[in-house]
Amino acid sequence: MANEADQANGTTGFLLEMGMLKRAKRSGWWIAGVKDPETIAEHSFRTALVGAVLAMMEGADPAKVALMCVFHDTQETRIGDIPHIGRRYLDAASNEAVTADQVSAAHPAVATGVQRIVEEYEHGSALEVIVAHDADKLECLLQAVEYREQGYQNVQGWIDTSMSNLKTASAQTLAEAALTMTSVQWQQTYLR
Repeated sequence: MANEADQANGTTGFLLEMGMLKRAKRSGWWIAGVKDPETIAEHSFRTALVGAVLAMMEGADPAKVALMCVFHDTQETRIGDIPHIGRRYLDAASNEAVTADQVSAAHPAVATGVQRIVEEYEHGSALEVIVAHDADKLECLLQAVEYREQGYQNVQGWIDTSMSNLKTASAQTLAEAALTMTSVQWQQTYLR
């Protein structure tokens, strides 16, 4: 049985490991020619916001969706951000297995809680899970729109794939709106 100091070290180690997400780039964008793509943490942050908004629109629990979105890519500290094309050639550990290893030395409540969140995101069927997955896809679409605006022309595949995988009406509506806007158009609401 681990003592309190060991659990504190294990939990703090997990939190320090999560700092790697602020430095690790989303590598799929390199395929599109993006020279300095967003980090995994940047993606996860906006995914959590998108998830909360979609949950409000869909009548789901915004806090639960945002929490799933925060943890949805935490495994990438260990296995990296493997682009979809790379997954054809690699047999990576499951997100659940990586998560279990990441929190194995953490406080038992943390280990159980984090594993439960990841398990539900990966295998659940509740509305919150559907919304969280839509948030991930919609954030990718938003980022692709921003990269396209910056002159990267090879992002249309990400837009099309993201759009075709959206399940909720709210996500589809917001995606369609995003395709007609610029990244700074939001200012117009406040500058009128």
